[in-house]
This record gives sequence, structure tokens and C-alpha cells, in this order.
Amino acid sequence: MGNNVSKGSPSANMRVIAVGDNPALMWGLTARERLRRIAATHGLELADTAGEGSFIIVDLAYAFDPAWFRFIVKHPDHVVTRESRPFLAHCTSLEQIDPISDAMRANAPLPPLDDVTVFPQEDGELLNPDLRKRERAFAEQLTPQSAHALERTSYFASYKGVTDLLTKYLWPEWALVLTRLAARIGMTPNMVTAIGAALCVAATILFYHGWYWSGMAVGLGFMVLDTVDGKLARCTITSSWWGNIFDHGIDLIHPPFWWYAWGIGLATTEHPMNNDVLLAVMIAVVAGYILQRFIEGIFLRMFRMHIHVWRPFDSWFRLITARRNPNMVLLFLSLLIARPDLGLLALAAWTIISLGVHIVQLIQALHARSKGIAVTSWLEEAA
Repeated sequence: MGNNVSKGSPSANMRVIAVGDNPALMWGLTARERLRRIAATHGLELADTAGEGSFIIVDLAYAFDPAWFRFIVKHPDHVVTRESRPFLAHCTSLEQIDPISDAMRANAPLPPLDDVTVFPQEDGELLNPDLRKRERAFAEQLTPQSAHALERTSYFASYKGVTDLLTKYLWPEWALVLTRLAARIGMTPNMVTAIGAALCVAATILFYHGWYWSGMAVGLGFMVLDTVDGKLARCTITSSWWGNIFDHGIDLIHPPFWWYAWGIGLATTEHPMNNDVLLAVMIAVVAGYILQRFIEGIFLRMFRMHIHVWRPFDSWFRLITARRNPNMVLLFLSLLIARPDLGLLALAAWTIISLGVHIVQLIQALHARSKGIAVTSWLEEAA
């Protein structure tokens, strides 16, 4: 076998070769453009012909989860198939390219090949650490008729597996409609984030003046858009360093301002909060929030994974831990009984409880490490 590259790590000369053509659009992108963007996230470019190095061969007749591309880059001499038909391959020799490409063009099963490992898409699950989940990543033939359904499939594939209860159960269908609309009219994720940021500021002002229902409505718009920008970036393969900083920076900074504004707004209601009580509540809310995020950062730094993916309990607790969305549920319930003051007290109590859980999680992980027990994600162990 000629022109081999070493196994185990991508070649510096790796290139991507697209097989065929496909006019069907998915998220407004041709199959070739979508592949180009996926390849670019790995620092790779599309090539017209083979040459020195190794090659990622891609059948443009298929749309697939970008997780498959990440998988194939790391697995030389592997071919991923769908119903025995190859759609993605990592070739380390020129002799492999023609038979694999011919099978792709003919939409035919892969012929027997030496030194090639076949990995059926139907039989395997992939770990996606960025999205905190393990799942059978999608791969389907892309046609004008299947494009709409594949957009929906790719949208849900872009969802984090471990997140809060509103993002996981309430937002998806709303955000799908808005994500499709944004893609159709050519909005970028940063445009969506900017609109969301304006709504975030507006909600803060409304809470400050005690206009809670209006603030809740505007805040809801921001919270949904906070889901849309990330999904739009992943579905259209337009994630960027700046976009990530912009989005997560807003997410990280704004919650204490919302809770402070809510507390100040109580002065306009029938149930104002005593200044001393309000100060104690604000200390609990702000300090608890900062310490909770600090512990999450320490855990990530020490164990190279999010605290929420260590054990099944940790993933479940992420649904309800004292982050913005679960806290907003408490405040919403307090508005239903016309007692926004009780909502803020409940938020403070839940923040302290959640902080306590995080402290216990960190202590347990440190104890496990001291006993020589590997601290690894249960998602990896579920393979």
C-alpha cells in the first residue's frame, strides 16, 4: 500500500475531496458549501484532486452530523457507511480512493478492501463533549424532498444533551421556527445575539421599574433568542470565536443585574422589601451565583470536564440548578400569586441550596481522586 500516513493523528497534509454534486439546499447552503464550512472548522480545505498526504472523501449526496467528520478525521483507514453505502472515508493511500469514490458515485455498497475498517452509522454512537451528550449521529441522503426534515434533524442534533429544563423541554419548537426564519433571511448568529442583548437590557429596565409582566415577556424573548443564536451557528456552521465570547459573555454577566433590578422594583409593589432584607438577599443571590460558577470553572480545570456530566445525578441537577432559566420559573410562579417578593426570596434560597450541591460535588470528586478513582463522565462510560 503506497503513500501511507501514520495512524492515530490527522496528517498535516490532509485534504478533503467531495464526490458528486448536490443542488439540494439545507439551511440555505449547498452540500458543497456546508462541507467546506465543516472542513474549515478543522483547518482543512476542499481539494479537486488527490496528491501527497491523507484524504477525507465525502459523498455530497448525504447530509450528516458534523460529529461524523470529527470522528473520521481521527480515524485513518475508516469508512462510515449508511445502509452499507459509504458516505465518509479517511484514506491513507491513493489505492483506497477510487473504489470508495466509485461506490459513492454509484450509491452502491462498499466493495471489500484490505486495511479498511467499516463503521456503520446505524450501529455506532458518538460522544460529543461540546454538546455534553452521546448519541447516534444522523446521516441521511439529502434531496429537495428530504431537506426540510433534515433541517429539523440537524437542529435537534445541535442541542446540548445536558442543559436546563426550559431549554430542553420548552424552547425547542419555538426556537426551531425562529432559527429557520433567521437562516432564510440571511441573519447571522451575531445579529441574533445583538437583538437578544437589546432585549436583555430592556428586561432589566422593566424589572427595575416594577413592570414585571412586561419584563417577563421581554426576558422570555431574550431567553429564546439565546437558544436561537447557538442553534443557528451550529446548523449553518458559522460559529466564531467572537460570537462565542459575545453570547457567553452576556449569559455570564446579566443574571445578577436582573435579580438586583427585580429587588429594586419591589418598591413599586404592595410588598416592598425592607432594605436590610433586600441587602441580605442580594448578597446571597450574587455571591451564590459567582461562587457556583467559580466552582464549575474549578471543576472543569481540574477534571477536564463540566461538573454537570460527571454522574447521572449531576446531569439531572443541571435541569434545575440555580441558573437564569430555572430562576425565572420561580419568579414567574411568584407573579401568578402576585407576590414577586416571595419569588426573589425563593430565588435566593435556591441559589444557596444549589451552591451547597456544587460544593458537595467538588468535594466528592476530590475525594474520589484521592482514592485513585478516575473522575470521568458517565457519558463516556455509557459507550
